[in-house]
Amino acid sequence: MSSQSSLSSDFVVTDRRSGERRQQDDRRKHSIPVALERRSGKDRREKGERRRQVDPTTCEKDYSDEEIIFMKAMDQYKRSNRRPFPTWSEVLEVLHSLGYRKIAEATELPGLPAVSDAQE
Repeated sequence: MSSQSSLSSDFVVTDRRSGERRQQDDRRKHSIPVALERRSGKDRREKGERRRQVDPTTCEKDYSDEEIIFMKAMDQYKRSNRRPFPTWSEVLEVLHSLGYRKIAEATELPGLPAVSDAQE
């Protein structure tokens, strides 16, 4: 028995199951007046046109009318077809639906070095 009593003295058991831990009343049951009720929806902002399609890293840029029309068309396409990431073929379809057609010969892509610069 002495070995059993020495083992039990090494352990401390805390039983938190008995009784209520909270000493105060539940504050959610009290009706406390507030300065401004924000949950009613009366003072919420009016829903404006969201700019979800604009990349946050480039939101400082002033977009041209053509760019805004294209971004809105792509956003509408993605929402109506539930396609958050359209393929390039789908992007081309949206461009065609806006009236864009290839009428001239291709030019150099912007941002690429010119042929004469690369040879030097």
